[in-house]
Amino acid sequence: MAKILCLETATTNCSVALSVDGSVIALKEDRSAQYSHAEKLHPFIEEVMKEAQMELSELDAIAVSKGPGSYTGLRIGVSAAKGLCFALDIPLISVSTLGSMASQLMGRSGFIVPMIDARRMEVYSAVFDSEGTQLRETKAEVLTEDSFSEYLEKGHVSFLGNGVAKFREILNAANVEFYPDAMPSASDMAEMAEARYKKSDTEDVAYFEPYYLKDFISG
Repeated sequence: MAKILCLETATTNCSVALSVDGSVIALKEDRSAQYSHAEKLHPFIEEVMKEAQMELSELDAIAVSKGPGSYTGLRIGVSAAKGLCFALDIPLISVSTLGSMASQLMGRSGFIVPMIDARRMEVYSAVFDSEGTQLRETKAEVLTEDSFSEYLEKGHVSFLGNGVAKFREILNAANVEFYPDAMPSASDMAEMAEARYKKSDTEDVAYFEPYYLKDFISG
């Protein structure tokens, strides 16, 4: 049974989960609107391990949300993950932030579009089908009333994430659902991290960098 510590810091949600064999057994997160990663990430790691009555030395891998998202948030998460991997001599696994978000709505009909707020009318987004297969590449885009029209013309579309609120204001379509309060969570990383661990799909700890998508996004 693989024991994997999952770290999610791509948005304001500072989130830590411990999974065993792909199932979350302990979770700690702060979903406030303020970035708290620098202060809370390491205490959350300690609390999760204590709740699970497990030592860090028992971990088989560290999984980290690789982005896109907040530049500062991603750096804090990846730095912590690398430090743990070096200290414990265990592998590093990266998980797509948008992919793990999309898993929250898996099984529903139609298309799933996770959105992470960037700045002004820009978001980071990707498009997935109901089975979690990515249909369109991840990109930063400026939202207009015609955004995602090709998918809206084909069927139902679910938009989720903190970039949804500003899109809902300009979109006029009937076959949509909005989940503006949805956030990336370490709890959604467990199954994807487990699958990558089983395939030895790991990162080079020394050279791995977050998927910033753009050169610098403050936050």
